[in-house]
Amino acid sequence: MFESIGRSLSLVKTSWDVLIDDKKLLVFPVLSGIVTILVILSFVLPLIVSKSLFASGSIIGLVYLFLFYLVSYFVVIFFNTALISCVNAKLNGKSMTVGEGLSASARHLPAILGWAVIAATVGLILNLLEDRAGFIGDIILAMIGGVWSLITYFVVPVLILEDKGVVDSFKESLSLVRKTWGESIVGAASIAIIFVVVGLLGAACVFATLFIAGGILFIPALVLFLLFVVVLAVVYSAMQGIFVTALYTYAKTGTIPSAFSKDQIQNAFMPKQAGPGNLSGGNI
Repeated sequence: MFESIGRSLSLVKTSWDVLIDDKKLLVFPVLSGIVTILVILSFVLPLIVSKSLFASGSIIGLVYLFLFYLVSYFVVIFFNTALISCVNAKLNGKSMTVGEGLSASARHLPAILGWAVIAATVGLILNLLEDRAGFIGDIILAMIGGVWSLITYFVVPVLILEDKGVVDSFKESLSLVRKTWGESIVGAASIAIIFVVVGLLGAACVFATLFIAGGILFIPALVLFLLFVVVLAVVYSAMQGIFVTALYTYAKTGTIPSAFSKDQIQNAFMPKQAGPGNLSGGNI
């Protein structure tokens, strides 16, 4: 247990060091967040003006919801591909500007759009099923969503770095996950868990102001906490991009990026038990 925690902290520190050494990587999640907010506003305003036209369950309502999912996924994937392009250059000892990263994404617009359509379709289906599912159904759908996230873990890196189409990228992602690390993610969730813990500590500090200052400092503390959450989300997104790209590099080539130790990468996923047909990390 303590070894796993120590490895997670080490992984976060290494990703953090890479981020600090190349701070422009933060630009991509910031841009993604700004554009996503604009997308949300552009879809929410028509709902306020005409609720009946986009009534839940109507054909127009479902199409509208799908378009929202599609545009939202497209924005996130577009900036993620730009981030991964720059991270890949960084891990290979090269330098890529923000503009070059965005240009790399622009060159893959058809594939990005294709993957956004698939992701939006799956997201919409899960959303509709969740609205009709009970408690047990929610658990099952959460498991399905988790499996989907796992098997598509490397789709974006494959799409952008190997210049493959959507279908081939999906197949390659599934192959990398299945053959290299097995079924259970360990290290991939480490960064997320640590950021959640940091966020909860921040929330605890906010509520503590109610007891310390009788509510006088609560509103200012709440505002600062919301800004803190935004910063956490931006940093988390950048660090996750660094980690995913490093894992992809090792999965494809067996080469450990210089910024990461072999133990960190190999223990990012819990391997299957040794046996016929099971390969170790990097043996592709």
